[in-house]
Amino acid sequence: MRPDDTEPVLDIWLNASLQAHDFIDEAFWHQQRDAMRASYFPMADVWVGTYQEVILGFYALHGNTLAAIFVDPAHQGTGVGSQLLDHAKLQKPTIDLTVYQKNTASYAFYLRHGFVVDREQTDPHTGEREWRMVYSGS
Repeated sequence: MRPDDTEPVLDIWLNASLQAHDFIDEAFWHQQRDAMRASYFPMADVWVGTYQEVILGFYALHGNTLAAIFVDPAHQGTGVGSQLLDHAKLQKPTIDLTVYQKNTASYAFYLRHGFVVDREQTDPHTGEREWRMVYSGS
């Protein structure tokens, strides 16, 4: 990710988070925006997916953890997320992630892409139940 990609990526993250996680108070996501910029992105390897120089989505790897994968809501369902996830799999042979149990669309997406549930846990920031999922191999 280039420095000038930060704001468009943050916009995608916020808009997609609000849509996918409508069971969490919107204020939580707005409060996290500055932390994403200042702390989260600098610690991760962030890749963006573009078409004609427009950012359509991104993912962030922190070690073997897929810390984020988000697609602009206007481009969801077009294969962008699958392309981003396939690219992430090329970076790491084993990937883990967490997904909120109430986010059934993303959970199904990860299952389709070969992830399996490793355990159930609670997100300490939101109190929401989530699945930890793992992908191993190609």
